[in-house]
Amino acid sequence: MAATRAIELRTEIPGPRAREILEREQHAVAHPLIVHGPVVAAEASGATITDVDGNTFLDFVGGVGVANVGHNHPRVVEAITAQAERFLHTDFTVVPYESYVELAERLSAHVPISGEKRAAFFNAGTEAVENAVKLARLYTRRQAVIAFDGAFHGRTLLALTMTSKTHPYKKGLGPFAPEVYRAPFPNRYRGPDAEAALAALERMLSTHVSADHVAAIVFEPEQGEGGFIPAPPAFVEGLRRICDENGIVLVADEVQTGFGRTGRMFAMEHFDVEADLVIVAKSIAGGLPLSGVVGRAEIMDDPHDGAIGGTFIGNPVALAAALAVLDVFEEEDVVARAVTVGNTIRERMLAWQARWREIGDVRGLGAMLAVELVRDAESMKPAPELTTAVIDEALRRGLILLKAGVYGNCIRVLCPLTISDGELDEGLAVWEGALGAVFG
Repeated sequence: MAATRAIELRTEIPGPRAREILEREQHAVAHPLIVHGPVVAAEASGATITDVDGNTFLDFVGGVGVANVGHNHPRVVEAITAQAERFLHTDFTVVPYESYVELAERLSAHVPISGEKRAAFFNAGTEAVENAVKLARLYTRRQAVIAFDGAFHGRTLLALTMTSKTHPYKKGLGPFAPEVYRAPFPNRYRGPDAEAALAALERMLSTHVSADHVAAIVFEPEQGEGGFIPAPPAFVEGLRRICDENGIVLVADEVQTGFGRTGRMFAMEHFDVEADLVIVAKSIAGGLPLSGVVGRAEIMDDPHDGAIGGTFIGNPVALAAALAVLDVFEEEDVVARAVTVGNTIRERMLAWQARWREIGDVRGLGAMLAVELVRDAESMKPAPELTTAVIDEALRRGLILLKAGVYGNCIRVLCPLTISDGELDEGLAVWEGALGAVFG
């Protein structure tokens, strides 16, 4: 008996109803909100999205890393519904509620920082990044921030300044926030290595900004938008050493790497050192807007009253969803599933690399994996046009993929970690078919 297929295509892509809605979108929605693919969602469940024309796709994007426990997990939906029936909003700093305290307690127990911890919640990852920098600046009484080549930290002013990709994010939007400095990030495929990157950072502290002026070093344990580039352990250990020697706060941006994506609950668990502050968002609440900063109590408690806040921070419905997400992780062993999913994907990607010279690199931790496409292995010249062609071909076959990388030449995997074996195999087979159609 043949295995049940998740993908079901009933019309051309896009179908007639989707074309109608996308035509309306052109006349109603601001054009800079670019739509990456012609799929208009009607419903989603687990690892699939069904569009308004009845076509069902496998989703390897997961709302850009938001659906680690899958779309519409029943536990999450139940928690959202129950909280919505009780109350929607009070502003925690005006009339508090227990769920904020409970999530702070439970999340702090998972974040790999020793000692006493505190948590604060916000709405989007970019807000959490900016508030982490606020906390570091107030604690150290310093102003400067060091970020890295290839980083993505958000789109609000300070976070956008820290972000390292000009188009489409930064083009035409200066002047940017002051006192942000940028250092090289190690890249096993393109260089530099960890030793050279650390040496460049230490030179920066002599030639660009004094170490005693730096409040925070902010980094992604595995760069996301930058192309799924993992930080080597030696590099992270070096960052910790530099911070300890100079009284600098080390901030790990785990917006995309957190909640099981790398085969650990948090990517910092891959290293033998701890950050001082950890930024979380995306999959924290299963699809609702929520972010947070978890860190050492002495840093989190130091600022004056009211230094951080906001009307909607820690919305009670989003908090209920986040508590349900933790329930799912704890009861369904999602982290172990991520390891299995990642091993399967990596094995297939390495086989593709051996078959097609256009796949220059396969990299990532756990289930946070990407392939980098190049024109040829010798020049390593980025091939963004091939990347787009593969993504488009995969979509025509029923698989949703998304690019990444400074040059737009990487295809990343952010499928739900709860994806079934059958769905995973089907999605990878479609991806392989798309590669074959483009590369020949």
